[in-house]
Amino acid sequence: MFIIVGLLAAYLVGYQPNWNEQLYQDDEQTGLKQRIVIKFSHVVAENTPKGLAAAEFADLVKKKSKDRVEIQVFPNGMLYGENNEVAALQRGDIQMIAPSFSTMSEIDPAWLVMDLPFAFKDQNEVESKLNGSLGDKLFQTLKPHGMKGVAFWSNGFKQVTNNVRPILGPQDFKGLKFRIQPSPLIERHMKNWGGKTSVIPFNDAYRNLADGSVDGQENTISNIVSKRLYQVQKYMTISNHGYLGYAVIFNKSFWDSLPSDVQQLLMEALDETTEQANKKAARNETHMNEINTNQNLQISILTKEQTAEWRIASKELYKDFALKIGADVMSEISGP
Repeated sequence: MFIIVGLLAAYLVGYQPNWNEQLYQDDEQTGLKQRIVIKFSHVVAENTPKGLAAAEFADLVKKKSKDRVEIQVFPNGMLYGENNEVAALQRGDIQMIAPSFSTMSEIDPAWLVMDLPFAFKDQNEVESKLNGSLGDKLFQTLKPHGMKGVAFWSNGFKQVTNNVRPILGPQDFKGLKFRIQPSPLIERHMKNWGGKTSVIPFNDAYRNLADGSVDGQENTISNIVSKRLYQVQKYMTISNHGYLGYAVIFNKSFWDSLPSDVQQLLMEALDETTEQANKKAARNETHMNEINTNQNLQISILTKEQTAEWRIASKELYKDFALKIGADVMSEISGP
């Protein structure tokens, strides 16, 4: 008996296991090593350019990180809408969002530059500007608000729909009420042409158009299709008068807390996703085919002369908002 106790005591004194090492090995063996989870909230459907990009980004991150990093995507405003997603990001309730440029103009008026009509010739010019100094200047405005800008995603150029009459010139907006995004510039734009406005969340647009609360709206072809807006509208004008894009943004404190290798991995995945997303956004043939199946929708395409009339009528906006946007940012675009 004494011999056994003595041997046991000697064993305990002579052997002191490394518990940290043992636990680490167990975690590795049982797959319990801590994973990084990123909640990504956005407000559009999964079949839109942004919705597809978010899903592709999540898949890429999963593969590149070998399941170390998980992007949880919440589309269709499941968690937050346009009116509260930025605040949720700043609080840290979510880690990632991709709001429209119009939404970002509520954070800093410099973003209003992206709402100016006919500010860019085509998609190539938009990408060139946003990948250059214009994009840098816009992202710089986010730092004081606890946000980190990482990419720009395209949704293409906007068209106009309504239920009253074909819109071929600025005078045709007179007396019509439009659903708009929360942008003072877009509001002024519509009112300058005689229209009325109502700020309505994107996910409520269909209902408000269907019940006649508003007469029309402006949006990209993909958004018009994804929410079936064309089913409750009689007239559509292919105007390409404005651009709709998204800023991909992280909570800055969360981003700064990530290991450098994870930051690099995320940026690589974003670069790949952005390239593909912008290519898909530029292709509207599939969406137009679906719109064309609605025989009750009359589609008008602006002529060069009509487009020139829209451009001339837009110049006043540039004068009205130049000071608010700032000369440094305004210098990045050529205007209508």
